[in-house]
Amino acid sequence: MMAEKKIQITNNSIDFNNLKDSHLSIQLSLDGFSFCIINKDLNQVTTINSFSFHDNSPTPEKHLKNIIQLFKTEELLQKKYNSVNVTHVNDLSTFVPKPLFDSEKLKNYLKFNSKIYKNDYIVYDPIDNHDIINVYIPFVNINNFILEKFGSFEYKHSSTILVENLLNTYKYSEHPHLFANICKNHFEIVIIANNKLTFYNSFKYKTKEDFIYYILFTAEQLQLNPENFELVLSGKINKENNLYQIAYKYIRNVNLLENRSRYTFSSDFSEEIKRSFFTLLNQY
Repeated sequence: MMAEKKIQITNNSIDFNNLKDSHLSIQLSLDGFSFCIINKDLNQVTTINSFSFHDNSPTPEKHLKNIIQLFKTEELLQKKYNSVNVTHVNDLSTFVPKPLFDSEKLKNYLKFNSKIYKNDYIVYDPIDNHDIINVYIPFVNINNFILEKFGSFEYKHSSTILVENLLNTYKYSEHPHLFANICKNHFEIVIIANNKLTFYNSFKYKTKEDFIYYILFTAEQLQLNPENFELVLSGKINKENNLYQIAYKYIRNVNLLENRSRYTFSSDFSEEIKRSFFTLLNQY
């Protein structure tokens, strides 16, 4: 199945024949593939490309075939880079408080909310300075393919990037924040209060009513009053989106996540694009 290119933004003033000092960030999900290039000398994001795979029953095996084809056709994926990072987007993850974590019991942490197979390869990301461990299952076959292409690289789960960045950004906030990071067929809820992660989960949705139900139900369970907490939206969202509109109807304080990236961007990169690719742009 051929990939459909959804986004392509490139700073044409950059010499793309010489990328050996640049960094490549890749984000993987079963229905898509995104990457960005960071010029280390300029401290600038120079390129974002995003592709969508249309498959009614995606599997890691089909995903690998799509990515192999993509690497054959995308010239920028055939270059050499100084460093490479990869994030995995799936719902096969869970956060564990560090004092309760035992590296010999990884399957036990995942088996209650994910279907685990005997040969699944389970890994974990520590979240520095916050005493949290993210346990998850990566796309091992795709990791192996990327290893063949680029040699050594670092990888994490996308929820690690999301939670770590939000904790670091909002650590001095005086009131609770509920974050909704919106993707194509699912969204993640992160709640931070008193400089701590108090909730994380991923929800599949089809309608705006699904979306607001999960947000309000989660808030109710954690005794958060929609009149008092701030809802911050990231991912594929803008103020005209029906998800934003219904959230604004039921919650007093609704805002879009502001770009606080350490990198610079050319004028081609809108705030909406930066918000849509938050985890991709913040993984390195």
